[in-house]
Amino acid sequence: MNCRHCNTLLTQSFLDLGSAPPSNAYLTDKTLHEMEQWLPLRLMVCEKCWLVQTENFSRADTLFTADYAYFSSFSDTWVKHCKEYVTAMIQRFSLGTSSKVIEIAANDGCLLQFVEKANIPCLGIEPTTATADASRDKGLTIIEEFFDNSLAQKLATEGQTADLIAANNVLAHVPDINDFVQGIGMLLKPQGVATFEFPHLLCLIRENQFDTVYHEHYSYLSLTTVQTIFATFGLQVFDVEQLSTHGGSLRVYVQRDDYGQQPCTGRVAEILATETKEGISSSTFYSDFQTKAEQVKNDILTFLLECKQKKMTVAAYGAAAKGNTLLNFAGIRPDLLAYVVDRNPAKQSKFMPGSRIPIVDEQYLKDHQPDMILILPWNLRDEISKQLAYVKKWGCQFITAVPALHIEN
Repeated sequence: MNCRHCNTLLTQSFLDLGSAPPSNAYLTDKTLHEMEQWLPLRLMVCEKCWLVQTENFSRADTLFTADYAYFSSFSDTWVKHCKEYVTAMIQRFSLGTSSKVIEIAANDGCLLQFVEKANIPCLGIEPTTATADASRDKGLTIIEEFFDNSLAQKLATEGQTADLIAANNVLAHVPDINDFVQGIGMLLKPQGVATFEFPHLLCLIRENQFDTVYHEHYSYLSLTTVQTIFATFGLQVFDVEQLSTHGGSLRVYVQRDDYGQQPCTGRVAEILATETKEGISSSTFYSDFQTKAEQVKNDILTFLLECKQKKMTVAAYGAAAKGNTLLNFAGIRPDLLAYVVDRNPAKQSKFMPGSRIPIVDEQYLKDHQPDMILILPWNLRDEISKQLAYVKKWGCQFITAVPALHIEN
């Protein structure tokens, strides 16, 4: 396999999680009795541009299907994040009724709804039917397609270029990252700005966040690498912010390098220097991550086996993609984890891919009162523990497995 950006032959492995089904391919009563597709789940590192990437086994249209079950608006934390983002962008870049905002991977309109409420013309691009329909229910205009350079050219020809492009938590999800970034440049107005949010590779490694690896994430990104990719296609990084979302993310600001007028902040050089100091551009930086992931797997599996021996019931909360990675890597099944609770009706009454653990609503949790709750989306631990504070009344405890096994009293 060659690098998706620079075409260099890939020889260094970063992480091997065996095989797993696509993390959002939830099973129904019907498909529970059919054969599942399992694909190798392995990451490689390019030793030229340092892009960390999955091996080529899955196509985007087989992962992001019409019934894609991830809806942003079911997380109160994420809704707040989106609202704050829109407010900040309007103020910083003086966006108004004569501006144009385009969001790529608009999902269920969680972010664009706040642009619409500010009376700023906006457009969403979202390939999955279920979430696109949810956006339309909010009164938003949605193009139901995968974004690429071809679509960008079509929109630009129609005069649909943007003062602001929001491409948050999508850059890591695109199989052809070069084509995608080229399209961003095509879609920007001469003085337009694009922002990208993505989990920071540095945080993934520091915090042992191996469960954020799944087939839908084609790339795992550092500022060092994305700056190189953007520069290849005439885009300049002029600012970067560190965010707490998804266990530690970057928000990168870019502009066209021919017409862009935004001054470059010192934060770009600071984070690049930090990455260099940590060794992100050296092979040894990636060498021992496999061992750390296996330690988490062993610890959670041992804990669940001990609970079973003590006849304690363990449930999970949050049918998240990262949870599916953990469960399948560790080989956890319903005999060790009875069920998973989720607020999203699109996931309820289905089954986790691979592990086939049933997904239930919160009332089921109240009725069955488990002894332990494993919070799978650990990045939302504070939100979830507050939401479920009532379980303490029957002596239930919360557990998280990443970055290391932790039991809350």
